Parts: sequence; structure tokens; C-alpha cells
Amino acid sequence: QVQLVESGGGLVQAGGSLRLSCTASGNIVVINAMGWYRQAPGKQRELVANITSGGNTDYSDSVKGRFTISRDNAKNKVFLQMNSLKPEDTAVYYCTLDVEEAVAPYWGQGTQVTVSS
Repeated sequence: QVQLVESGGGLVQAGGSLRLSCTASGNIVVINAMGWYRQAPGKQRELVANITSGGNTDYSDSVKGRFTISRDNAKNKVFLQMNSLKPEDTAVYYCTLDVEEAVAPYWGQGTQVTVSS
């Protein structure tokens, strides 16, 4: 079994910052990538940022220059530093884990991020 546990969500004013963390545990052999998605009320889930085992990153255009994804490979952790937050960043943020031995990525339970104006 593989588990993803997110933390770091909360309520923040516009312009503020939050740092999300996600720890993967369980029977993990080879990690291809870890990332973050988000889903706002009434909207589809969307990619926020992704980072491969080699450190290559990919960001949604809406967060480029404001969010930074990073990893601690030794501890199977991924982080999302979110700066200059906007009300439109309000969503449930989900951690994802893509491993070589599985056909589909694993998902965390999600953590709520609320940005007030």
C-alpha cells in the first residue's frame, strides 16, 4: 500500500504565502514524478506543478513565477511554496505520486487552501 499525506493548507490573505508538504510512504520502489493538482468548487481538477525524479519541473501558467515545487528524494517528500497568493488560488490541493511499478498515479486526500481578498 502507498499513502500520501499532505499538510500545510489553511486560510491566508491575498498576497500571503503558504507551503504545502506531502510525504509518500509504503511500498515504493521507483518514483518517476511527484506533483500537485488543485480543484476549486465547480471546476475541474487541474495540474499546478510537477517535478520528475531528475528535477525537471512543470508549472501551470497561472502559477508560474509565484509557486515553486521542490522534492526531498531521500524522504519521499514534495513541497509547494506558494507566494503572492490570490483569491483564485482557493482550492483543495492534492499531492500526486507517479511510480514506475504502477499504471496510475497515487493521490493524497487533499488539503484546503483558502485565500481571502
